[in-house]
Amino acid sequence: MTAAPGPRRDTRGIVDPAELLTRVRFRRHSPAPALRPYLEHYWLIDWDLTEPYASHVVPHPSVNVVFERGEEAGDSAVLSGIGLELFTKKLTGTGRVCGVQFRPGGFRPFATARPVSHWTGRIAPLTEAFPATGTAEAAAVLSPAGDDARVAALDAFLLAHGPAPDPAAAQAMALVDLVRTDRAMRRVSALADRAGLSPRSLQRLFAAYVGVGPKWVILRYRIHEALERARAAPAAGPPDWSRLAAELGYSDQAHLVRDFTATVGIPPTAYARALSAA
Repeated sequence: MTAAPGPRRDTRGIVDPAELLTRVRFRRHSPAPALRPYLEHYWLIDWDLTEPYASHVVPHPSVNVVFERGEEAGDSAVLSGIGLELFTKKLTGTGRVCGVQFRPGGFRPFATARPVSHWTGRIAPLTEAFPATGTAEAAAVLSPAGDDARVAALDAFLLAHGPAPDPAAAQAMALVDLVRTDRAMRRVSALADRAGLSPRSLQRLFAAYVGVGPKWVILRYRIHEALERARAAPAAGPPDWSRLAAELGYSDQAHLVRDFTATVGIPPTAYARALSAA
């Protein structure tokens, strides 16, 4: 099993990253070496706002553990399963978040009792997955002023819960990485052939270890790509949506427009225009 080379530098999935980064302090950090094969990164956010701000994210096919401190709600710790729809988070006053983004397929070795599909579409108290977790763990993560201490606390929390080596988790992570990096991987049947599995066995593997089906993963990464292309429009000119639809494996432009609109909330052309006008 190979570890991720380091925190991602892209802003894939964030609907308006330029606006977000003017409102909050956002950064990513690598976990301890023993955790890197299973995690994308830690993500830390601090904010001090004079007016409320709503961020919008098209979720990755990843489970997240989120520790949050806010002025009104105090400390919380939740398990955020894969979000099936656009995720909107309203930020007010001052606060901070310390999050763990697992690699798709990387969460199950820490919580072996249930398939990852059990958490899909849910935000649950962290105690449902890790019953011994309490306020002390949340305070240990959220209280330090410096990033290094927060990262060390996240490392300690996760290392106390595993990971349990699991060849099926490694296979699931490798297959999702293939979908993410190979734009030619557009069909579930092709992915099953590459894995040496029947389509039904591939579906079972993804339900148990990723939390969603392989077709959903393929489509979600294609929407991320479409978002990136739309954000490049002001500099490079409007994308050729028909050509992009074909490149992303859609049968026609209408299917791309439908999926983009359903996921992001507005059609891709309107999204590109709004960015150009900002």
